[in-house]
Amino acid sequence: MRKKFIDTNIFLRYLIKDDSSKYHKCREVFKRAIEGKIYLATSGMVIAELIWTLLSYYKVSKADVIEKISIIISTENLYIHDKDIIADALVLYSRKNIDYIDAYNAVFMKYHGVNEIYSHDKDFDAIEGVKRLEP
Repeated sequence: MRKKFIDTNIFLRYLIKDDSSKYHKCREVFKRAIEGKIYLATSGMVIAELIWTLLSYYKVSKADVIEKISIIISTENLYIHDKDIIADALVLYSRKNIDYIDAYNAVFMKYHGVNEIYSHDKDFDAIEGVKRLEP
């Protein structure tokens, strides 16, 4: 079975339900995946864009965004290359007052054995195991 890529707007139409017709069609895609009839794939970039859009445009609360994204990444037959990093980044993001991208990058560093980062972003100072360096 060939994978089919899912873009940000498909997740949004499903989560926001702002267009009934599109919502039902998107819901059917996810239902078919859960039933094993199709195999889906998406990227960490789509997840990051989805988080940003839900927070900034749709004004969804951080807690609700984390819950929605957690459900998405646990969807049966949805492949995301860096799913483990995303899951751990969501946990860090939920515990700290930092941006999701900073949480993702900190977890990415951990997975790759890196503990120092050149950055002017002081959010990294709040993350245990990460030492921020300024050039």
